[in-house]
Amino acid sequence: MSTETNQSTINVAIAGCGTIGRTHAAAVGEFPELRVTALVDEIPEAAAGLAQYIEDTGAARPATFGSLQEAFAGADVDLVIIATPSGLHIEQALEVLEAGKHVVIEKPLDVNLDRADEILAAAKAAEAKGLVASVISQHRFDPASVVVDQARRAGRFGRLTSAIASVSWYRSQGYYDSGAWRGTWAMDGGGAVMNQGVHTVDLLLWFLGRPIEISARTALLAHTDVEVEDTAVATVTFESGALAVLHATTAAYPGLTVRLQVMGSKGSAVIDNDNLEYFHAGDPNGPDSGPMGIRGGGNQAEEELAKFPEMPVDSNLDPTVYPAGHIRQYRDVLEAIRTGRPAGVGIEDAVTALGTVRALYVSATLGKPVLIADVLAGKYNDVQIHTGNGRLEEVSA
Repeated sequence: MSTETNQSTINVAIAGCGTIGRTHAAAVGEFPELRVTALVDEIPEAAAGLAQYIEDTGAARPATFGSLQEAFAGADVDLVIIATPSGLHIEQALEVLEAGKHVVIEKPLDVNLDRADEILAAAKAAEAKGLVASVISQHRFDPASVVVDQARRAGRFGRLTSAIASVSWYRSQGYYDSGAWRGTWAMDGGGAVMNQGVHTVDLLLWFLGRPIEISARTALLAHTDVEVEDTAVATVTFESGALAVLHATTAAYPGLTVRLQVMGSKGSAVIDNDNLEYFHAGDPNGPDSGPMGIRGGGNQAEEELAKFPEMPVDSNLDPTVYPAGHIRQYRDVLEAIRTGRPAGVGIEDAVTALGTVRALYVSATLGKPVLIADVLAGKYNDVQIHTGNGRLEEVSA
């Protein structure tokens, strides 16, 4: 069972055959050099259903297994996609790397940081052997995100001063009731921030840099029989001195947009639902604005997008069901496997994002600001996280 990077076909196993497993299967199907040879799920019907879906696309029907160990023994596997409940991610990723396979982990990295050092060490050792370990953060590969990243790296926004990130989604009660693991701390790891908002957290950190401190509140306001939050707000301080506001909810009926505003001394940008809604940036070597702060300008979004054309996604997939971002990120993973370079999104990136989310929950639980470095160092590993109820009379009591 080879992991040679020069082979023409890379054999793929998908662990977790639910909704997100199907998303990965659809994305993988866009690449002729990727072949799904194994499906892993403890529920045989789930694996069989995904196997039928893959066969219906015209590909060979993959074998189904109840565990990764069985899949490694019974199928040719080079790359494993982990699309299981979040609380299993690190455990299974360690098993994959130990077996000498490349691994792609669906977000988030896990539900807590208990084994962060272990997976970081394993990923580093695997990289030395030519193995690729990546975590899905597909929105880094969106054209809008690429444009903003290029501009901030070039200093065209001047000093980044602040940002506002808002994930305003809606999830029905039926969504949480659809699986026993949903809405639990043990397997979901959190609610609107961990499950729906972690991609936006990742982009926020990518643009503004190392987070230092966070202060947060969480609440469960529109759902019942759920442990985790459906609404959260936080303020984040960055190493650069920049400040950010983070908001996430699954109680914004009927569902609004994901919006990220990045603001600086020479320019600003707005990404709304992955689209570059607004962009204005100046010459990094040019003069500052005048005494009234007026720079002229306007919306340069279309002009900037034209400079960084999107890599084509040859796909007929419905973008509302199968985001093209997964396809873009798989393109990066494939290049990393072939060339031996690290993936564009590594385990360390995912640990920092997970640490920031965990710090948000610790802050909300303890009712005080929290240093993210302390969370990453394990200082709060023993804190029992809970969700605030958001009722003003109890807050003031």
